[in-house]
Amino acid sequence: MISEQRYWNPVLETLPREKLRALQLKKFKSIFQWAYDNSRFHRSIYDGAGITPADIQKFEDIRHVPKVEKSMMRCIQCKDPFPYGECLCLPLEEVSNFRQTSGTTGQPIYQADSLQDWDWWSECWAFILWAQGYRPADRVFIPFGYNIFVAFWAGHYAAEKIGCEVVPGGVLDTQARILKIQELKPTAMMGTPTYMLGMADTARNKLGIAPETLGIKRITCAGEPGASVPATKKRMEEAWNAKVFDHAGATEIGAWSYECTEQPGAIHVNEAMFLVEIEDIETGEIIEEPGLRGKMVVTALDRMAMPCVRFDSKDVIEWDPNPCACGRTFRMIKGGVVGRVDDITKVKGVLLAPVAIEEVVRGIEGLGNEYEVVVDKHGDSETLNLKVELLPGNENNIKRIEDQLKHQLRLKTNLGYSIEFHELGKLPRYEVKARRFKDLRKKA
Repeated sequence: MISEQRYWNPVLETLPREKLRALQLKKFKSIFQWAYDNSRFHRSIYDGAGITPADIQKFEDIRHVPKVEKSMMRCIQCKDPFPYGECLCLPLEEVSNFRQTSGTTGQPIYQADSLQDWDWWSECWAFILWAQGYRPADRVFIPFGYNIFVAFWAGHYAAEKIGCEVVPGGVLDTQARILKIQELKPTAMMGTPTYMLGMADTARNKLGIAPETLGIKRITCAGEPGASVPATKKRMEEAWNAKVFDHAGATEIGAWSYECTEQPGAIHVNEAMFLVEIEDIETGEIIEEPGLRGKMVVTALDRMAMPCVRFDSKDVIEWDPNPCACGRTFRMIKGGVVGRVDDITKVKGVLLAPVAIEEVVRGIEGLGNEYEVVVDKHGDSETLNLKVELLPGNENNIKRIEDQLKHQLRLKTNLGYSIEFHELGKLPRYEVKARRFKDLRKKA
């Protein structure tokens, strides 16, 4: 019998701020010492900056520790010990799991985990699932092709850990997965927002099955900002008649955040296991006050094989000023991860975050879920072309929809767009991370 209190840990999740801060400092000093002593990669960075573990005496000292970037990890991998390089802190024979990043921002990063690390991964995810209402009575369907990308591997193990029944749907195609859901009646599901919407479309338009009748009560999303985008969350919840929860994590970081059942429009940072700092993109100063966006610098406080110490994730986030009604004292990220520094680009002299386009498209009736944005340059002139899919029955509404799109896009992004309408199903579909924003100026 699993206790109802198993993954609601008031000792950690409701700690007063000063005690939580003290715990984070203690853990940071420990992981910093571990990386300094056991990783030639980290040792060289810290020695080069003239900083040692003895220099970390108070919380403010942490910000003087040099950051690590993904490009630095690429430079050392495939060297000895192969294939992880000098970041590895354990003998190769103690590595039990290989994972790699998705490669959407360049050459994939290889990630080693020990058995202890993998247990830590599943423990992080167990806290996520419990906070989102998963219980031992749930049957969880995971419609994902398991591979070397970490994806929902840890979610699978965490669901088992808290006592759920897990149904892996990896080798099935989308239609077969929907039929398996209809057959086995699972109550919960995990996936990317893109694929959750795509599955609902396939069920309705290819199989004649109304997805909202299939009995899914909760969906945990990852991989994209969509579950924290109100219009996208609304579409998923209406399509499946289920509560949709966001989660943010990364292969080289871990599962660092989660939305709880209160759905406050923000995600909790698991501050007992991670230290999240927000750094001003221009000045590098640490942002403590709510309302100011910056990039996330994160430390996984308990990961041993390949430590993640002050990792520059380039995720754009901001602190939420409000406490959550769930009672957790963990600070929250307002609106979840709103994008990446790498994704924010200047078009016609204006900074554009692609997630703003998603919010507009998914908020307009008559449009399908998929879209594509193409930025191009012709001579000295830059152009923005937005491709959208028109839902059947809206052919007479094209002018109204186009006017609404242009108006909302102008308000949200301060830019003008040409609009291109396509039949439903003509734009690309994605299972993992969608690539809807294409900047052809770089190719030119």
